[in-house]
Amino acid sequence: MPPRRFSNLAAFDDGPFPRQHTGTVPVVGTVYADLRLDGVLVGRIAKDGRDAADVLVQMVRESRFDEHIRLIMLQGIALGGFNVVDVFALHRRLARPVLVVSRRRPNLTAIRDALLKHVPEGLSKWRIIERLGPMEPAGALFIQRVGLTREAALETVRHFAVHGHVPEPLRSAHLVAGALVAGQSRGNP
Repeated sequence: MPPRRFSNLAAFDDGPFPRQHTGTVPVVGTVYADLRLDGVLVGRIAKDGRDAADVLVQMVRESRFDEHIRLIMLQGIALGGFNVVDVFALHRRLARPVLVVSRRRPNLTAIRDALLKHVPEGLSKWRIIERLGPMEPAGALFIQRVGLTREAALETVRHFAVHGHVPEPLRSAHLVAGALVAGQSRGNP
């Protein structure tokens, strides 16, 4: 029996912002039914804040896509700088698996040091990252997961990696988020 693949999902990425930015940062979710883009969700989170999971839950719950979304995919565990997504609360509150995808293995020592020395409530944010554990290699990418098997995660990433290594829903979220901020999209997720 082949591993389960999730075909209906929402993928989230944040918009770009300058390092000195304060205030809120846009977050874009793309909703996919298999390889078809079905919708776009837009919200705002506090830069370096603690509201990412709450905002993502609200974006999904208040959308017309709520009943169809079977998996949440994130471009990294932190959005808006160091607004670490509590993936465990997100999984519990939405009753859906969460798959975190990254192009590079993060430098956990540097992240821990930055959180503990420079970010308000950095210790609680670090504990979320620590609890999730190290990223697992997934071909050219790295993943973390809550509520799904490694095999299902790999099959989902493989299926949605249409134009390169990054799954199409994350690529689209990245492009839309960039366009919201800059008026046009650019760069790789």
